[in-house]
Amino acid sequence: MTELPDSTAEKLAAKLDELARRRRELEGAMADPEVIADTARYTGLTKQYGALGRFSELDSELKAALAQQAEARELLAETEVEPEMEALARDELESASKARQRVLDEFLDLMATDTQNAGRNVIMEVRSGTGGEEAALFAADLLRMYQHYCQKRSWKVELLDSSPSDMGGLREVTVLIKGRGAWEKLRYESGGHRVQRVPVTESQGRIHTSLATVAVLPEAEEVDVKLNPEDVEMSFMRSSGPGGQNVNKVSTCVRLLHKPTGITVKCQQEKSQHKNRKLAEKMLRARLYEIQQEDEKQRRDELRRTQVGSGDRNERIRTYNFPQDRITDHRIGLDVFGIEAVLMGGCDPIFDALAEHDRQARIHAMIEQ
Repeated sequence: MTELPDSTAEKLAAKLDELARRRRELEGAMADPEVIADTARYTGLTKQYGALGRFSELDSELKAALAQQAEARELLAETEVEPEMEALARDELESASKARQRVLDEFLDLMATDTQNAGRNVIMEVRSGTGGEEAALFAADLLRMYQHYCQKRSWKVELLDSSPSDMGGLREVTVLIKGRGAWEKLRYESGGHRVQRVPVTESQGRIHTSLATVAVLPEAEEVDVKLNPEDVEMSFMRSSGPGGQNVNKVSTCVRLLHKPTGITVKCQQEKSQHKNRKLAEKMLRARLYEIQQEDEKQRRDELRRTQVGSGDRNERIRTYNFPQDRITDHRIGLDVFGIEAVLMGGCDPIFDALAEHDRQARIHAMIEQ
């Protein structure tokens, strides 16, 4: 990265100092006996403290480099300086300038990375939209695409809930994806996915346009979102679909309604009512965590506007054009040819391009602030 202007470097140094100061405040809070007694709160503060560790180190390194710069400039400003001392001072100044630039470059890279949800598992929802049965078939195609991609990366996919269509498609499906890097790779998939192709239901060979929507949510832990039992209404029903006598006789499907927000989730995949309740709570926490994060993002709207899409499931993000064998991601103007290869899990060209675009946008936003 090219050397930053002094005004920009000063802004970044101030941000770095602020993060280091925040870590010191957390250290003080973690020593409070009341905080120590509150396990959930203490765990949350510990995570924040750990996440700020490298920023604190960079702040110390930057201050040392700036002090070295100041000393070298002060020596060079003297009227009578021996040649050997002048050469030494210039070497010190160059060394300090490189150290400052290295620290600021690393700081920008760290700030351009979404560390808040790094390492989290993913809850993914895929729903059919406009297009009837063809939209449901496309939703099933998208789910298989993500399953193939997860298989290539040795990630585990657990089915939480599904609603099949009459022709083998999916009206809606929810899965839990577990694996290192799942959030980092899949986070940009939220939004509307449009397909243009001749449906199997089309007898005249006409091209139809259908839509499916995807929502990618980071799995929330109990420390992230506390569920107040008084806010959650729980009901039970018999599971639908295949399942034998257990489905017909036992109400194992669990439905949760979060009364303050109106959010409803259900899970019917397990034979145990208790397991379905735990999975439904996991789904509800993820939805509430999404709302919590959205509130935080709105407070950082300047940075958010530069990122890749809004993550809104109503935003059309991509078109799969079968007649032209082309996939277009509308957020960054990317065209990728070879639809079948992508649907078989070859998604990295798209995912990597989105991640790099987002990274560059975040860096630009940091520098421009």
